[in-house]
Amino acid sequence: KQWYQRRVRGGRSLPQRYATVIHPEVCIRSGVMVSRASSLAGACVKNWFMIGLFLAIFLAKVEPSIGRKGGILMPEITIKYFAVSLIFLNSGLSLKTEELKHAISQVHLHTFIQTFTMIFIPLLMQFVAMVMTNHQLLTGMLIKGFIAVSCMPPPVSSAVILTKTVGGNEAAAIFNSALGSFLGIFVSPVLILMTLGLAGDIPFGKIFVQLCATVVVPIIAGQLIRPRIVNWMEAKKPPFGAVASATLLLIIYSAFCDTFSNEDISLPRSELLTVLVCVVLIQLTLLYTVFYVTQSSWCKFSRADVVAAMYCSTHKSLTLGIPMLKIMYSGDPNLSFITIPLLMYHPCQILLGGIIAPKLKVWMHGGNSLPVNTL
Repeated sequence: KQWYQRRVRGGRSLPQRYATVIHPEVCIRSGVMVSRASSLAGACVKNWFMIGLFLAIFLAKVEPSIGRKGGILMPEITIKYFAVSLIFLNSGLSLKTEELKHAISQVHLHTFIQTFTMIFIPLLMQFVAMVMTNHQLLTGMLIKGFIAVSCMPPPVSSAVILTKTVGGNEAAAIFNSALGSFLGIFVSPVLILMTLGLAGDIPFGKIFVQLCATVVVPIIAGQLIRPRIVNWMEAKKPPFGAVASATLLLIIYSAFCDTFSNEDISLPRSELLTVLVCVVLIQLTLLYTVFYVTQSSWCKFSRADVVAAMYCSTHKSLTLGIPMLKIMYSGDPNLSFITIPLLMYHPCQILLGGIIAPKLKVWMHGGNSLPVNTL
């Protein structure tokens, strides 16, 4: 630009081949365009998980047959076993053994999470069900479905990945997800029996073996491998967090494929919308409650513990829940209606967890804004 201005002041003409290339206005515009493109690319890289989240839902809506159960992706094998095992192997490799030992000793935190998910949520849902019944918001079978959701244990994967993504107490999330899943094998049927008056033969042994194979064994394997490659990991800094987040996107995609391809969901759109609104409101209420209670004077949890508690105590397992409901409601023609709240609850909890994750991460590292206010 300065060279151009000197030639103009000296009365010298600019060679035609350079006139449009280095004209100051063109240079400025080009610089602005490059700067904007660079900023946009940086924003996409920074928020790749959120972009991937909505892209996964869009792709599931366009062609749900690919990722549904029995589809090309074969989620009953790739997700149920390989993806979940990869998540916990990843956690076993990235977690320091001292952190895992410390997490196991946090009895106060574990007691809060398990009490909240196994006692408080079922009691709260009884009140919500009463309100729904009195105001005739939903049919009786759908209300029973919400009660059944409240009795379910926490999932073994999504809460761990979201806690890891935010930078919370991953070790505590792993311990509580595994503990809640094992407790749920026995506690959830009892809760359903108490609240809905049903009973069934639950394959405790099969579920126990599956949890050991996909959760306990990978964590132990990761912890055994870690000392042998710890120097390499410190030098290369492998992207454990990115791998976990990418695996979560695969799980989200499969979950929405199942939801969109489920032919049993044949309710009127207005009633489906009511179920969706109720699911979102319930989850937001639970997130707010955990966020504020865990920061009270009697809890005295660190911010990392608060993050783990928010995800572990509010999430419910679809993997254990659907088989359990199918067994306990075997032969019931209303089974499809009872499962609808859980089918909606599962993807919504991951979606909401992913939406608040960036803001929660800022708060985790010293920010003062409330992460749940972003919703």
